[in-house]
Amino acid sequence: MAKGDVKLMYPGLKEFYTAAGPFAYTACRVVVGIMFLMHGWGKFNAGAARIATNFGTNYHLPMPDLFAYTAMGMELVGGACLIIGLFTRFFAAALAIEMLIALIVAHLPKGYSAAAGGYEYVLLIGVVCFAIAIRGGGPLSVDAKIGKEL
Repeated sequence: MAKGDVKLMYPGLKEFYTAAGPFAYTACRVVVGIMFLMHGWGKFNAGAARIATNFGTNYHLPMPDLFAYTAMGMELVGGACLIIGLFTRFFAAALAIEMLIALIVAHLPKGYSAAAGGYEYVLLIGVVCFAIAIRGGGPLSVDAKIGKEL
């Protein structure tokens, strides 16, 4: 056993873990992409003016119109790209940064619990996006098919 290898309690599962790894990673990337796509779609349905008003009035962000359109676009386009694994590192990093901004500006003052509007959800999704940005699209992605990543 090489240094750093884990000794499995049930060695017979090694083949399963090896075979399932790419699918498990892909499932995480796709589910996160769907979550962003649906969140962005909600913003789109609410309208940029309503989102900008919320960003400006409630969170005192400068240039709330720019932030509203950026959030809508990043979540819609970025979510779709995460689903198919295209420009994965770029969009995952950009969405992680968006979640960091949301955490600091909107959710941190409300505490941890997502039920109370806290940062629980944006922290989780931001860290997952950061991990996806580090790992890339994985073997089951458009990035892998075209053979190029950022």
